[in-house]
Amino acid sequence: MILISKHAGFCFGVRRATELVEGLIAKKDDNDIICTLGKLIHNEEYTKYLEDRGVRAIEKQDIEKLLEEAKGKKITLVTRTHGIEKDTYKILKDCETGYENFKLVDCTCPYVAKIHKIADENSGKEEKFFLIGQKEHPEVRSIVSYIKENNGYVFSGADELQEYLKCEKIDTFSINMAAQTTQNLEEWKKCQKIIKKHCTNIKIFDTICSVTEKRQTEAKDLCKKVELMLVIGGKGSSNTSKLYHICSEHCKNTYWIQTKDDIPFDKLGTINTIGITAGASTPDRLIQEVKKSMSEIMEQNFAELFAEYEKGKQKIYKGAIVKGTVMSISENEIGVDLGVKQTGSIKRDNITSDNEAKLSDMFKIGDEVEAKVEAVSDIEGTITLSKKAVDEVKNWAKIVDYANENTVVDATITKSTKGGLVALVDGVEVFIPASMTGVAKDADFSELVKTVQQIKIVEIKEDKKRAIGSIKAVLRDIKKAQAEEFWANIKEGDEFEGAVRSLTSYGAFVDLGATDGLVHITELSWKRIKHPSEVVKVGDILKVFVKAVDKENKKVSLGYKTEDQNPWNIFKSKYGVDDVASVKIVGITTFGAFAEIVPGVDGLIHISQIANKKIDSVANVLKVGDVVDAKIVAIDEEKQKVSLSVRALLSQNEETAEEATEQVAE
Repeated sequence: MILISKHAGFCFGVRRATELVEGLIAKKDDNDIICTLGKLIHNEEYTKYLEDRGVRAIEKQDIEKLLEEAKGKKITLVTRTHGIEKDTYKILKDCETGYENFKLVDCTCPYVAKIHKIADENSGKEEKFFLIGQKEHPEVRSIVSYIKENNGYVFSGADELQEYLKCEKIDTFSINMAAQTTQNLEEWKKCQKIIKKHCTNIKIFDTICSVTEKRQTEAKDLCKKVELMLVIGGKGSSNTSKLYHICSEHCKNTYWIQTKDDIPFDKLGTINTIGITAGASTPDRLIQEVKKSMSEIMEQNFAELFAEYEKGKQKIYKGAIVKGTVMSISENEIGVDLGVKQTGSIKRDNITSDNEAKLSDMFKIGDEVEAKVEAVSDIEGTITLSKKAVDEVKNWAKIVDYANENTVVDATITKSTKGGLVALVDGVEVFIPASMTGVAKDADFSELVKTVQQIKIVEIKEDKKRAIGSIKAVLRDIKKAQAEEFWANIKEGDEFEGAVRSLTSYGAFVDLGATDGLVHITELSWKRIKHPSEVVKVGDILKVFVKAVDKENKKVSLGYKTEDQNPWNIFKSKYGVDDVASVKIVGITTFGAFAEIVPGVDGLIHISQIANKKIDSVANVLKVGDVVDAKIVAIDEEKQKVSLSVRALLSQNEETAEEATEQVAE
């Protein structure tokens, strides 16, 4: 089994620097010159990788020569992650100002730059600055250059600090203390304890990189779980050196390697568990190459072991893994021929935990089985075996692989507990906490019992052989994939049907599946409304269409009102000029009255068209809410305005009455 530390390999600062340099390489013209001041990171493989792509490392004394030989060419000089001395940085900035084609790219790790500032602001005549680190390391040299008044002291660890404090009086000084970013965490704690005993006027700065802390803690924990430990990193790497010493203290079989070629294959022997960690300057590629090589050799050893089984050379002793052939099957055990004079037997309890399983369904005569020897009795002539013990090891190895490879697997939910669900994956129980079931906080996740769910193994507790699974992680990946597909394909005009998720003063948000889209308040109705709740409510299902898409900001603007809902179109389909409509008075003004013809379309009855005689005030004749008949006398298509007349109908009625009177008289 191979276990890899989660925080092994490139840290944030190194990854940032390598990405910057590789970005420069990608844009480089043939005449451009790219250099690093010193090795960008402490890894020979990566330095060679950069050299092969035309990036060479130079030192401070080479700067002037570089400027001479590169006249007329574009020069990009990259500072290393460890930082550079203060005076050297000033020289480079002057070069950038004085040479038109010279560009400085500062790749100093942000954590190192932070210590530069601390050293500059917390040193002087009355202040001593103590730094715990390797004196000749580039990072330490760069930090020391920022200490004022040459009042800085570098100690490799607790022992050196203790010796100094025995001989020097520091009571009259303020002491400020920091550590190299890759300092051993345990050594740093010892230093803090010592300085606090000798000085009360002290300020301690926590400057060890947080990833370094996690890497060291993980490596220490991992060492306790494995038989052999590999630490990958360049021989000049300070943080790799610290990792190696930490691992050596907790695992006697610890080896410091730079590439897969350094793997101590001759030391593997019967090793079953191997741990891998790597320094901050180790590329992921190297880690994967080492893992692959280790996997191949372990598989080879396993294959050789079984080749011996097949030749009949297997040795029978307690704890041995053996192969045999099923020769008998009963209700509670199976008999196994191991090729020796004793008979092997496997009891039901050592085969399966399923009380309802039938051994006759699980095996047939002649089947080959693999089992662990539990006991050997020469007197009785029997060998007690356990198939379950072998299956558990194999299945647990699968679970670990699933976790390391982030694999999605099928899990059968067997039971519900107060804290979550218990599932079976390849015969191994996996616990799924309530928060990872993918079920809403207050919902009943026990309904998932007896179902098959896709999960990811998100945590392994090797010492307890306990695995934590997550349904939510799979759902999150599915949702992410759906979102990516959604944003890749969505376009203006697309139609959706979704539920209203929420309302705001400016519109309604509709669920489109991968995201919510906004129907602006002006798109909810053809008539003016004060709030979306006048038209829709949360939970309503709306048919909407895409009006605009902002893929960069992940926003979708939706339309809801359509032309067939347009009040003006509805009006035109029902009425024309000279038609009579029953209208409702909705507004009174000094010059007339506004009347609703159809919802969303109003017409104006001018004061001169209200009665067949002159009136002083509209309010004397009409009031809001009155329903009257009016004749449509004009329609302005462009401005969507309608003119109405009540008077036209009054005059028409009078003419009709006069005609009727005349006919009676005749």
